[in-house]
Amino acid sequence: MTPRRRRMALVLGIVGGVSIAGALALSAFRQNVTFFFDPTQVVTGEVPAGERFRLGGMVTQGSLHRAPGSLEVRFVVTDFSHDVPVSYTGVLPDLFREGAGVVAHGHMRPDGTFVADEVLAKHDEKYMPPAVARSLKRRHGQSRADATAAPTPGAPAPRAPPSSAGT
Repeated sequence: MTPRRRRMALVLGIVGGVSIAGALALSAFRQNVTFFFDPTQVVTGEVPAGERFRLGGMVTQGSLHRAPGSLEVRFVVTDFSHDVPVSYTGVLPDLFREGAGVVAHGHMRPDGTFVADEVLAKHDEKYMPPAVARSLKRRHGQSRADATAAPTPGAPAPRAPPSSAGT
């Protein structure tokens, strides 16, 4: 084999190896991507069938039901236009409650119920996951700003009670 053919084989081998590595990396990345949808998108059928995704919105007041003697919980997630029933088996986060923002990871059953593998709740009274806030604002404009309000920059902070340490 001439030196020119040897170099050509080496270059082709390197290009082939890099191509295979890139294809494997893209395949692994695609399998680990989880898309976010709001209840309106789920109800209108924008969710790919059989795929895992994130469902975000607000937990509807009065929708939380626990199965006695088990960890099964049922509740409804809404974006104030459409509702999606959710079934979850496990321990809910401490901050989970009705009327609060929530993001659930899971898949849809054929009967229209979202089966969650993981449920995430907001961490304080003003915070909402950014994707949920954008979705709600996009669907409902400023009329629902109170439901998605974030802390206002420059707003006065709550005052601490006076200290009695010096008396």
